[in-house]
Amino acid sequence: MSTTVLPERATARPAPATPGLRGLLWLVLRQNRFLLWALGVLLVLAVADLLWIHIACARIVDTLRRTDCYYPESWSDAHCWELVQPLDRPNFWYLQVLQPAVAALPLLLGMFVGAPLLAQEYERGTIRLIRAQSVGPIRWLAVRLAVPGLAVLALSGVIAVLMTWVWWTDIVHGPVAFDPPFQFFTYPALGLAPIAWSLFALALGVLVGQLVRRTVPAMLLTGALVAATHGLVAWARASFYPAVDQVAAVGTAHPTNAWLLERGVILSDGSRISTSVCSFTFSDRKDCRGATASWLRYHPADHLVPIQLVEAGILLALTALLLTAVFRRIRT
Repeated sequence: MSTTVLPERATARPAPATPGLRGLLWLVLRQNRFLLWALGVLLVLAVADLLWIHIACARIVDTLRRTDCYYPESWSDAHCWELVQPLDRPNFWYLQVLQPAVAALPLLLGMFVGAPLLAQEYERGTIRLIRAQSVGPIRWLAVRLAVPGLAVLALSGVIAVLMTWVWWTDIVHGPVAFDPPFQFFTYPALGLAPIAWSLFALALGVLVGQLVRRTVPAMLLTGALVAATHGLVAWARASFYPAVDQVAAVGTAHPTNAWLLERGVILSDGSRISTSVCSFTFSDRKDCRGATASWLRYHPADHLVPIQLVEAGILLALTALLLTAVFRRIRT
């Protein structure tokens, strides 16, 4: 009697387990995909704008040099003035649009990236799922912060480099624009400032979100704290590096692009009087008509780098303290 042997039933093999870090990294990337796309689009737009400004300024300046219309003395000529006018558009876009936008970038990153990062997890209750996972809370938090942190670092770093390059190449050394480095919107858009402030604002937003545990209140509080910190640092910025004290002839102006802190006159008895309490016309204020010299206290343009190094060091130290507090509290 023949028997029919049934083929052995194929058994489905279980999928290999995904390593914890790889699976966690995939999850965090998926959670932040909209953020990464948004920051990527923002970076592309900023790079395109800055490259357009540089190319436009370089082309116009080249034309001005070839036609002997580069220096202001020649702009009384109608032909030269017509060639100079196209510089107004890229200069306006850099000074009036991009600089304020980059100055506000850290505040926006703190509010819309940092604050919701953990606040949403607490608000939705998904933070409790961490306890049930094979990945520990410290490891989870490290990856959860690393992805947006690296994205913010890349965004602010590229923008800072290009903003500084265009400012140095086309604005400060250009024939038209006048933009001292210590101005309100100029300083936070140059050098290390966008990077240090962005990382600080991100860390501050994460801690605020962890403490408040509500997304919208955390965003508002983060914005207020970043703005308050910026005001405090701006007030103390002049003391981050020794200023230059200069005695000169009466009426001497401070150097171009310098940050004038204080000025006054020196009277015949050797006393120094600030111009804020000095008047040559009103009898109810100090009479300074007998001044023998002027005195100036200022930061020249080459103090920008050391001042920013000190400021960046302070902000990065605060960032490290904020992140330490976040990691300590994640266990609770």
